[in-house]
Amino acid sequence: MNDRYQSPLSERYASKEMQYIFSPDKKFKTWRKLWIALAETEKELGLPITQEQIDELKAHAEDINYEVAKERERLVRHDVMSHVYAYGQQCPKAKGIIHLGATSCYVGDNTDLIIMTEGLRLVRKKLINVMAELAKFADKYKNQPTLAFTHFQPAQPTTVGKRATLWLNELCLDLEDLDHVLSTMKLLGSKGTTGTQASFLELFEGDHEKCRKADQMIAEKMGFSACYPVSGQTYSRKVDTRVLNILAGIAQSAHKFSNDIRLLQHLKEVEEPFEKNQIGSSAMAYKRNPMRSERIASLSNYVMSDVMNPMMVASTQWFERTLDDSANKRLSIPEGFLAIDGILDLYLNVVDGLVVYPKVIEKHFMAELPFMATENIMMDAVKAGGDRQELHERIRQLSMEAGRNVKEKGLDNNLLELIAADPAFGLSLDELKACMEPSRYVGRAPKQVDEFLSEVVNPILEANKEDLGMTAEITV
Repeated sequence: MNDRYQSPLSERYASKEMQYIFSPDKKFKTWRKLWIALAETEKELGLPITQEQIDELKAHAEDINYEVAKERERLVRHDVMSHVYAYGQQCPKAKGIIHLGATSCYVGDNTDLIIMTEGLRLVRKKLINVMAELAKFADKYKNQPTLAFTHFQPAQPTTVGKRATLWLNELCLDLEDLDHVLSTMKLLGSKGTTGTQASFLELFEGDHEKCRKADQMIAEKMGFSACYPVSGQTYSRKVDTRVLNILAGIAQSAHKFSNDIRLLQHLKEVEEPFEKNQIGSSAMAYKRNPMRSERIASLSNYVMSDVMNPMMVASTQWFERTLDDSANKRLSIPEGFLAIDGILDLYLNVVDGLVVYPKVIEKHFMAELPFMATENIMMDAVKAGGDRQELHERIRQLSMEAGRNVKEKGLDNNLLELIAADPAFGLSLDELKACMEPSRYVGRAPKQVDEFLSEVVNPILEANKEDLGMTAEITV
């Protein structure tokens, strides 16, 4: 197969589990399950369908005769009718009642909804596992002071664990959105060619209640609580937009995380996993590139842009349906899911192996701390009898001088020495250095981590503990 295009999403990024959900095997087996559900429903509502016919359909639900279907499609150019024909070849007694009253969207659209729902459930499971690893990391490093940044300029300190809660909080928001959409997923049901159920009203001899019941019974047989109450021939393509919006939201969160890790790796404070034999550069043997985080960013860009596809499809559908959605949906929906699957595997792999370098963090922290400690220093000097306004001006001038020493001369920050030499403060260098305890400047960060984990995250993890324990192996 080296003489034709192969999708990187299948070859390099997505898991076998997600690939199976969007595989031909899953699709066509689901078609057959839907045909069985339709036949059972019609029998239960009084149509002349026998149990023998249904048993025959069930006996061949899994062993799809693909070659027969492909040969038939070459002749009739219609995928659904080709599979109806192939199924009928295996089930001669049931041949005449397969797909009874239905249009192609009965199997096509209902299967799309089923597959997207299963895809969302796998995404949810992986999201929960990423959240669990981030929670462990946040708890482990909740007391590790580090420089916080606004505008990527040193700001008031935080802790490594508190910063991790920012990544984790965004995933909590994504989970809320995902759970909402999952809770609202329905089937199309058996709506007919323009959504009026006219063919089923004919089959049930004008019995409107049986038409209503057919939808509900099919939904329940396929594991859903309901069908959408109205439709054209297809379910509203806005559903696809809602689903891909969920994937794009997770991609946003993952991208933000990957940006922060790449910046921290540049600072040599936090590093993604780097394997023993991994090569960072073909030319620069010393390099340790954050390739996993870069791949997260790259795939996230794809998912965030992919959400435009269902938006354009949904907005341009004419009346009860047009077919200009089909080719686009075959690409945008599966590939969005395969890409987010790869992103979450990478995310889990990175968090599980994050390396923290406290000595480097402390070095960077202490280089900036004298500036951040000036307010405390000023307060101590005021308590010793100094004038607050005069001391503020003196600190401003001395801070500018220390800043010039660092930036223009490449010297270490000597602000403490400058303050100790200024009689206006009346503080010795030892007294000033005593103020340089990092934990004094991180505010409520450790406590905030504890509160966030105990009040928000841990209840989520406890409620989903059966989904925990996943690992993510990155092969390429």
